[in-house]
Amino acid sequence: MIDPTLAGRRAFILANTRLQAPPHTPELVLHLADEITPIWTLTEEALVEIGLPPPFWAFAWAGGQALARYVLDHPETVAGKTVIDFATGSGLVAIAAMKAGAKRVLAADIDSFCQAAVSLNAQANDVEVAFTDLDLLDASPPAADVLLAGDICYEKPMAEGVMAWLAVGRAAGATVLVGDPGRSYFPKTGLIKLAEYQVETTRELEDFAVKRTGVWTLP
Repeated sequence: MIDPTLAGRRAFILANTRLQAPPHTPELVLHLADEITPIWTLTEEALVEIGLPPPFWAFAWAGGQALARYVLDHPETVAGKTVIDFATGSGLVAIAAMKAGAKRVLAADIDSFCQAAVSLNAQANDVEVAFTDLDLLDASPPAADVLLAGDICYEKPMAEGVMAWLAVGRAAGATVLVGDPGRSYFPKTGLIKLAEYQVETTRELEDFAVKRTGVWTLP
């Protein structure tokens, strides 16, 4: 049984991950799982007990790595600005934004387990990141200068909902950046590609060991 308190979730992460640098952002470190099967099995067992979602926070996904790389290489996109990192997972993109000079970053994820992951990972990188587990799709995006979203196109309803939400934010004046490695439900039109990266990943998570991954913006 996993202790559902914040302290218990932090302890679970520390016991089942190790601090390491994602391949495409070597200047950052995260508490990540070395193998997918053991931690996935543990959280599947816990899912029955406390409703714990799959541990997406335990891995540095290709879209997030590309988006974090872009932000680190183009700090002017976030420097001095307020930022929301939607579906933050491990907090990789949020942490990259803070390292690039963002004024404030809100990491959002409906998986409350991510609160522990983001807290630990932010601490490991000497930055402060705010967190919310509210479903931000229930309303228009909160006021922010920049909206970031990586790996949000796994499922059609989710992809359509998030892209519509991001479009509302863009219409309100926010800059929108999306990182995606060509998921099935990534929109084929309506975005402008800013950069492309060859992101090293793992065959346990992806269909290729290296994923061609783009960073896109809403015009």
